[in-house]
Amino acid sequence: MIGISFILLNAMASLSNILLVFCLFNLLAYPVAVHSAGDIPINVTKHFSFYNFSFSNNPRLVHDVKLLGSAKFSNEKGALQIPDESQETDIRHQAGRGIYSFPIRLLDPSTKTPASFQTTFSFQMDNSTVSEQAAYGGSGLTFIIVPDEFTVGRSGPWLGMLNDACENDYKAVAVEFDTRKNPEFGDPNDNHVGINLGSIVSTKVINVSDVGVSLKDGFVHRAWITYDGPQRRMDISLGRANEEDYPSKPIFSESVDLSPYLNEYMFVGFSAATGNHTQIHNILSWNFTSTSQAFLRLPSSETCQGKILLENSTAAPTPQRSSKKEPPRSFLIFMVAVALALLLFLGFYFISKHKRKASKLNTSVETEIHMPRPPNKPRRFTFSQLSSSTRSFNEIELLGSDSRGEYYRGKLSNGSQVAVKRFSTQFLNTHGSDKKRLLKEIKSISHLRHPNLLPVRGWCQDNHEIMVVYDFVPNGSLDKWLFGAGVLPWTRRLKVIKDVADGLSFIHTKQLAHKNLKCSSVFLDVNFRAVLGDFGFVLMGAESKQFESAVCQGADVFEFGVLVLEVIAGRVRDEKEEGNPEERNLLDYAWNLHQTDEKVKLVDGRMGSLINLEQAIRAIEIGLLCTLNENKGRPSMDQVVEFLLNMDKPIPELPKTRPVALFPYNSANTGLCNAYSCTF
Repeated sequence: MIGISFILLNAMASLSNILLVFCLFNLLAYPVAVHSAGDIPINVTKHFSFYNFSFSNNPRLVHDVKLLGSAKFSNEKGALQIPDESQETDIRHQAGRGIYSFPIRLLDPSTKTPASFQTTFSFQMDNSTVSEQAAYGGSGLTFIIVPDEFTVGRSGPWLGMLNDACENDYKAVAVEFDTRKNPEFGDPNDNHVGINLGSIVSTKVINVSDVGVSLKDGFVHRAWITYDGPQRRMDISLGRANEEDYPSKPIFSESVDLSPYLNEYMFVGFSAATGNHTQIHNILSWNFTSTSQAFLRLPSSETCQGKILLENSTAAPTPQRSSKKEPPRSFLIFMVAVALALLLFLGFYFISKHKRKASKLNTSVETEIHMPRPPNKPRRFTFSQLSSSTRSFNEIELLGSDSRGEYYRGKLSNGSQVAVKRFSTQFLNTHGSDKKRLLKEIKSISHLRHPNLLPVRGWCQDNHEIMVVYDFVPNGSLDKWLFGAGVLPWTRRLKVIKDVADGLSFIHTKQLAHKNLKCSSVFLDVNFRAVLGDFGFVLMGAESKQFESAVCQGADVFEFGVLVLEVIAGRVRDEKEEGNPEERNLLDYAWNLHQTDEKVKLVDGRMGSLINLEQAIRAIEIGLLCTLNENKGRPSMDQVVEFLLNMDKPIPELPKTRPVALFPYNSANTGLCNAYSCTF
């Protein structure tokens, strides 16, 4: 019965092959002229409108428009207001954004054709609430097109458009309405409109004084921006909002190619900023419409099914020719195809029968050789493969090193880039007495998949070497961004903290631990999402796996608390020779500031005023909470995630002074688990 079923299944498979052969013969024999299977262009339109920004008229306002930095909805004025003077005693050096919450398709990636769009908005530069210590007239407002909805730009002349964390190729477009003259940026005066393409320096500048407009006169103005994507042409018009007629002549009408500065999907909105000079920027109404070109793909004429569909849909009915004297040519071809298919079927049947008998002798070997490996499944690499990918572990490919080994950049035979961690001989001699246990730990971690974990591609155990292969992350590790020349904005820092907490919590749910948590073990992907990598993979000496897991998970939580303090302070956890001796150990310094209720001093001053201090103080308290003794209130990572997810949820009260540690602990070398062979 089994044999009959097998033959039937093969026969069904062969019939599909016969039909395929028949179609191929027909395509060769009858090169029928059909309509092209090219794509059909269609227009995709997106439209939204805000008559004003009052909650009574827009019940979904907080869902449709995302506020960042110093910005608010003024129900009294019905306006989107930047900065928010209600929460700031001094509105100098503030920046904010109001972004439409949903991405807009602004580029066809296949043709690199920008979308066409039209936007009009009314705005007002209000100097009536300027503080006594600040002069009026700064800095300006922009209509922006940006790649994300969580970045806030710098204050002052940067107009909230860009900040230090933005890459050189940061894709952004802005039309600025600038009320401060900054000669270093090429501004002609304090009353101009500029077009900015990926830079705060304007590509095109229009002196609006020439058309009788004063941007900071306190009146409500209206701007019209029209962009023709296929023609790469932009028109900008400007006038008083109370003037019903559309301006007869635009203030700008020239060719501008936006395509190099656009992703397929972008976010649109407004940004504004103040410096030493201040003013309130009000956006009172906003309409936006975009039209992008997309394509409907028809069935391809290169496939049998597509050919049949196209012929049925496009060919006109024609009278059939009858022939009684000779069979149709297609029937003869069909018979030849059937005969060939039967021969192939019989050949495959006897060959497969022979192979099945032979496979019983060495099933495991055959399975390993012939079974296709699922994509991205962790696997074992040979030493020669990794040596070749890293150019024989050349110094040019060296990414970094630590007490456990060295990191190399590599390129696999399929072209994908990887990072190879090569454990040092000294480390293996010290911690690698039970290499089977170490490899088991590596394999356990390698099968974990989570958005905040760096995927492990595989491992190598060859020539007395042990190596781990990770995905390569071009943005590098977090320490480069925190302690380097640039400055990460607060929104990104808070997101990093949340991402790390999510990844660590997931690891703990699998009864595993990271065992090497520090800033150099956290990496930032192309979207600046934090991913955990460089796992500890250290052998446990304890007999009880449950005990060793619990101890190291507790150490992970402790290290997370110290990492939170590093992210907020923007400095390493232990400065050996620099600074005030009382401030060298970050954890001790943070507890001292907690005792004097001066935790705000821990916040990285390089971020300027673009920070939510309430969120930062809460994050510091969560970090300190994680450094408590486990029997004195240290939370689990699940609890930490909940504290960070719901920033309004109360957290346990911290003791007034730092408790005496249950074990000797040194945050620089992570020695909490020394007694349990859990060193990282």
